[in-house]
Amino acid sequence: MPDAGEAVALHRLERFTADAIYRYGDTRNRLTAYPFDDLVSTSALSPYLRFGMLSPRQAYHAAARLLEDADALSASERQSIQTWISELAWRDFYNHILYHFPHVLERSFKPEYDRVEYRDAPEEFERWAAGMTGYPVIDAAMRQMNTLGWMHNRARMIVASFLTKDLLIYWRRGDLHFMQHLIDGDLAANNGGWQWSAGTGTDAQPYFRIFNPISQSEQYDPEGEYIRAFVPELRDVLTPYIHAPWTLPTPPKDYPSPMVEHSAARQRTLAAFKKVKTV
Repeated sequence: MPDAGEAVALHRLERFTADAIYRYGDTRNRLTAYPFDDLVSTSALSPYLRFGMLSPRQAYHAAARLLEDADALSASERQSIQTWISELAWRDFYNHILYHFPHVLERSFKPEYDRVEYRDAPEEFERWAAGMTGYPVIDAAMRQMNTLGWMHNRARMIVASFLTKDLLIYWRRGDLHFMQHLIDGDLAANNGGWQWSAGTGTDAQPYFRIFNPISQSEQYDPEGEYIRAFVPELRDVLTPYIHAPWTLPTPPKDYPSPMVEHSAARQRTLAAFKKVKTV
């Protein structure tokens, strides 16, 4: 659990804007196990923003000041700073959405998607929540949240896609579960993120874009460090197999097999969404 308080928040902001923000565009999707000890890929300021220990204006001005001396920055450094500022803007955007369209708390922003026939699968939901799906990156992310009360943003998108698209479970179940476990749980941002992943929101990814948990794991945790940090059953698995340990000649006995086959689950979800699109 990170230390609390305004002084801590300002110190973390100062550390981040002194160094890591210049590489944020390249590193922000790298899955980080312990963000409050490591400012390599993320600022980890979300809990402080959530509880008002740091204001979005303070964060914005700290970053914007770095852009004033544009000649001293490379193109990638400028882009990284602007990317971080855009993440602050997304928080503000979702607050506006919640204010002007309060129905999003209970229903999809796009009404037609309220007709999607989601599955009632409580046992599968519990396996997802416990980090026992058989997909290492999903399980690492859920166990990270269960351990730290925080989850990397890229991981949030991966696990949300898995719940809503691979398991075809209603996005509000995941939305509420996150709010019960995250120390940075923000009502508007959390809702907006879940509806984005589910394909039901304002600027949602298309319903047919479904994250592949294996390729996402290989891309954003290439050495398996994030997985090994939270899934001790796989710590001794060689890197070429850690993203899909069931492909080993002898899979780990104490780690579950995948609870769903991704390509088949993808087709099931596509059919469910196409059904409401054609009504």
